[in-house]
Amino acid sequence: MNCRSVVRELSNYLDGELDLNLQQSIEVHMEHCEDCHLLVDTTKKTIQIFCNSEPLPLSDDVRSRLHDALVKRLHKPRT
Repeated sequence: MNCRSVVRELSNYLDGELDLNLQQSIEVHMEHCEDCHLLVDTTKKTIQIFCNSEPLPLSDDVRSRLHDALVKRLHKPRT
Protein backbone atom coordinates (compact mmCIF):
# COMPACT_ATOMS: atom_id res chain seq x y z
CA MET A 1 0.00 0.00 0.00
CA ASN A 2 1.27 3.47 -0.84
CA CYS A 3 -0.03 7.03 -0.57
CA ARG A 4 -1.36 7.08 -4.12
CA SER A 5 -3.43 3.97 -3.42
CA VAL A 6 -4.86 5.52 -0.26
CA VAL A 7 -5.91 8.63 -2.19
CA ARG A 8 -7.42 6.47 -4.95
CA GLU A 9 -9.47 4.45 -2.43
CA LEU A 10 -10.25 7.30 -0.02
CA SER A 11 -13.93 7.64 -0.90
CA ASN A 12 -14.54 3.89 -0.79
CA TYR A 13 -12.64 3.63 2.50
CA LEU A 14 -14.68 6.39 4.15
CA ASP A 15 -17.92 4.90 2.80
CA GLY A 16 -17.00 1.47 4.23
CA GLU A 17 -17.13 -0.11 0.77
CA LEU A 18 -13.73 -1.86 0.72
CA ASP A 19 -13.10 -5.50 1.29
CA LEU A 20 -11.54 -6.25 4.66
CA ASN A 21 -8.02 -6.88 3.30
CA LEU A 22 -7.83 -3.55 1.47
CA GLN A 23 -9.31 -1.70 4.44
CA GLN A 24 -6.71 -3.24 6.74
CA SER A 25 -3.90 -2.40 4.29
CA ILE A 26 -4.93 1.24 4.34
CA GLU A 27 -5.10 1.27 8.12
CA VAL A 28 -1.65 -0.30 8.43
CA HIS A 29 -0.28 2.25 5.97
CA MET A 30 -1.80 5.12 7.97
CA GLU A 31 -0.11 3.84 11.14
CA HIS A 32 3.22 4.65 9.48
CA CYS A 33 2.25 7.56 7.24
CA GLU A 34 1.27 10.77 9.00
CA ASP A 35 0.31 12.47 5.69
CA CYS A 36 -2.26 9.82 4.81
CA HIS A 37 -3.52 9.70 8.39
CA LEU A 38 -4.10 13.47 8.27
CA LEU A 39 -5.74 13.26 4.84
CA VAL A 40 -8.21 10.61 5.96
CA ASP A 41 -8.93 12.30 9.28
CA THR A 42 -9.41 15.76 7.73
CA THR A 43 -11.61 14.43 4.94
CA LYS A 44 -13.74 12.48 7.42
CA LYS A 45 -14.18 15.56 9.63
CA THR A 46 -14.99 17.77 6.63
CA ILE A 47 -17.72 15.35 5.53
CA GLN A 48 -19.18 15.30 9.05
CA ILE A 49 -19.25 19.10 9.20
CA PHE A 50 -20.96 19.47 5.84
CA CYS A 51 -23.45 16.68 6.50
CA ASN A 52 -24.53 18.34 9.73
CA SER A 53 -24.91 21.84 8.32
CA GLU A 54 -27.71 23.65 6.55
CA PRO A 55 -27.08 24.96 3.03
CA LEU A 56 -26.66 28.70 2.78
CA PRO A 57 -28.98 30.54 0.42
CA LEU A 58 -27.33 32.13 -2.60
CA SER A 59 -27.98 35.72 -3.51
CA ASP A 60 -29.66 36.32 -6.86
CA ASP A 61 -26.40 37.77 -8.21
CA VAL A 62 -24.33 34.74 -7.21
CA ARG A 63 -26.98 32.34 -8.48
CA SER A 64 -27.07 34.16 -11.84
CA ARG A 65 -23.28 34.20 -12.21
CA LEU A 66 -23.06 30.51 -11.28
CA HIS A 67 -25.76 29.63 -13.78
CA ASP A 68 -24.03 31.61 -16.55
CA ALA A 69 -20.68 29.96 -15.77
CA LEU A 70 -22.24 26.48 -15.87
CA VAL A 71 -24.02 27.17 -19.16
CA LYS A 72 -20.78 28.50 -20.65
CA ARG A 73 -18.85 25.47 -19.39
CA LEU A 74 -21.41 22.97 -20.68
CA HIS A 75 -21.49 24.54 -24.14
CA LYS A 76 -17.71 24.88 -24.45
CA PRO A 77 -16.37 22.67 -27.25
CA ARG A 78 -14.08 19.91 -26.07
CA THR A 79 -10.55 19.85 -27.43
